[in-house]
Amino acid sequence: MKYRITHSTTYEYADAVSLSHNVARLRPRDNGTRQICLKHDLSVLPVPSDRSDSFDYFGNHVSYFSLQESHNQLKIVARSEVEVTPAPRPDFSRGPSWESVRDELLASADAETRAAREFTFDSTYVIRSSDLADYALRSFAPDRPFLECVLDLTERIHGEFEFLPGATKVGTPVADVLRMRKGVCQDFAHLQLGCLRSLGFAARYVSGYIVTTPPPGQRRLQGADVSHAWVSVYAPDLGWIDFDPTNGLAPSDAHVTVGWARDYDEIGPLRGVVVGGRRQHLDVSVDVASINQ
Repeated sequence: MKYRITHSTTYEYADAVSLSHNVARLRPRDNGTRQICLKHDLSVLPVPSDRSDSFDYFGNHVSYFSLQESHNQLKIVARSEVEVTPAPRPDFSRGPSWESVRDELLASADAETRAAREFTFDSTYVIRSSDLADYALRSFAPDRPFLECVLDLTERIHGEFEFLPGATKVGTPVADVLRMRKGVCQDFAHLQLGCLRSLGFAARYVSGYIVTTPPPGQRRLQGADVSHAWVSVYAPDLGWIDFDPTNGLAPSDAHVTVGWARDYDEIGPLRGVVVGGRRQHLDVSVDVASINQ
């Protein structure tokens, strides 16, 4: 499937901003044969006085730009065209047990497995705990296939937690999400990461978009989509497998990956510092449309 994605962000400032430094992670990454970014353009108004592009530690594309003229509005529009191919999926009901996956993750000298271990530790928004391990263990019966356990945990989070925008903030601790049983996709991704890491598994945060369809009989509203987040878990010999706890499923070709990191703190779409501005108003619009082939 091919998709055209428009991600528009506008900042309105009560007072003029005299200086602004920004970091954007908005270009969908190339991911082997599974995903190819065919086109990408990042438009910034006012036009930055300085701009450069690079890659971060995790291989995500990063754009840096600075504005040194006075402005009351900053508008950033990322336009991308992406081709996504469904990844071959193993049979979740078969394969190695979760105990053997955990043991091999710790013992293997394989380079990819050793690199995956950095996703087993605490990060800014994901702190391991016994409470998270206890919640996860309900899905991890003795000798049960690992991927079947992860899918069961994914479905439980979807069924037992309420999707409620405004119930949490960016920095809401995972422990609070577990207690409140509500949040948004970012919270549910952090929650599942915390559960998996608390059991000793390697899991990373994935930032991107999901293709949505309007209710029957209604027109699709342009700009009505949103950024999305899910998780990817590592199993030696299988590699990284994606799971979406917000929707209770394993993604296919309706998820577009922008990038991945240990949690949202390292892969958020925009981050910046300003001089001046005082109060600000933020407006974000995302549109993901299929391109007829």
